[in-house]
Amino acid sequence: MQQNANMTSLLIRNAKIVNENSIEEKDVFIQGNLIHTIGTHLKNIADITIEGQGLYLLPGLIDDQVHFREPGFTYKGSIWSESRAAIAGGVTTYMEMPNTFPPTTTIELLEEKYKIAAQNSFANYSFFLGATNDNLSELLKLDLNQNCGVKVFMGSSTGSLLVDSEEALEAIFSQVPALIATHCEDENTIKNNMLFYTANWGEKLCAEYHPQIRSRQACWLSTYKAIQLAQKYNTRLHVLHISTQEELNLFNNKIPISEKRITAEACIHHLWFSKEDYAQLGNLIKWNPAIKNATDREALRKAVRNNTIDVIATDHAPHALEEKQQPYISAPSGGPLVQHALLALLELHKKGVFTLEEIVNKTSHNVAICFKIQKRGFIREGYYADLVLVDLNTTQKVTKKNLLYHCQWSPFEGQIFNSTILYTILNGQIVYHNGKILGKPSGKRIEFYTSQED
Repeated sequence: MQQNANMTSLLIRNAKIVNENSIEEKDVFIQGNLIHTIGTHLKNIADITIEGQGLYLLPGLIDDQVHFREPGFTYKGSIWSESRAAIAGGVTTYMEMPNTFPPTTTIELLEEKYKIAAQNSFANYSFFLGATNDNLSELLKLDLNQNCGVKVFMGSSTGSLLVDSEEALEAIFSQVPALIATHCEDENTIKNNMLFYTANWGEKLCAEYHPQIRSRQACWLSTYKAIQLAQKYNTRLHVLHISTQEELNLFNNKIPISEKRITAEACIHHLWFSKEDYAQLGNLIKWNPAIKNATDREALRKAVRNNTIDVIATDHAPHALEEKQQPYISAPSGGPLVQHALLALLELHKKGVFTLEEIVNKTSHNVAICFKIQKRGFIREGYYADLVLVDLNTTQKVTKKNLLYHCQWSPFEGQIFNSTILYTILNGQIVYHNGKILGKPSGKRIEFYTSQED
């Protein structure tokens, strides 16, 4: 399908719409960027009509944690390449992290990223401003209507992005009005663990030791600290990539997400893999925080279902394959995921782990609520038409040939998924269909509410 550049309307007929905790077969009429009408037997005349009988229509995924590597590390990935992979995976909006080069720690550098995205992003976008030990004045300049929040590395970073000053942390948590997203691993615990394991195992160290070095204690200590600070100052805190059963006990699942000041995220790799997979995949699943026990994976899945975990994201973080093939100590942490996140979740749905409604809640609705995103994340009249149409009965095998990541590898290579993404619709335009990217980069900078208005 080649979409007409002048197309202004689209009708999706008879699709099973997964939205706001229900599944109903309806039509959706899109005019311009927006969803115009949702109903049955719509008679609207459209430029293009898609027959959705037997297919499921979901809100496009909003991924609140990606590393697209631009500027500075474009040999790993770029906004152009990784956003193409995102829309192929049904991710219509992403929020990108500041650990690029130079690190995104000033408003000027932040706006430079937006300029790149305006020219090159195939998906909608926002960017975090990175905190340091001494850039509080920059954090306080952040326009809350135009930016998703502030990222604080409370561990697992180097250079200026590691915030290890107690005074700086107190100032950030007490003064910054923006949402603060944290990477929580206690740096001292990790350093001590690394000294112990290198002294005792030396060159025999491999990825199977990663969960012991980046230990559950390191995660719990740092997450506990972040929550204590947030409670002390009533900070809006979002804790990224929870990986252990113990951390889950620190979060409240008794109130709706709209009332939470402290929210939690889990990532695809922690929901899919366990430490048993290191033997086969090694550094390819070396992430920070580490993938841990099967019991942790099961606890995280349960936490998604009982609303202890509010959001599911990817922590998409590509590296060159040559880098990942280095010895464990030298190999960087992270891997590509945006193209296969939804397929992995749909596979877990088929195995009875999650309902479709839970997947939509955690990847679209709750992200929009958590970050107060304007008019996205739901299938509602008057909202932007960011949608993904999936077939739950057609298989797809992950091969190097169909990877869109710049790095050209995936921990899912060889995996056969029992669902397929047929269409991705972005701001009312078909941008992906039947394995092909359509058109030029057309992502938009997303906007945010600063009040409780909906």
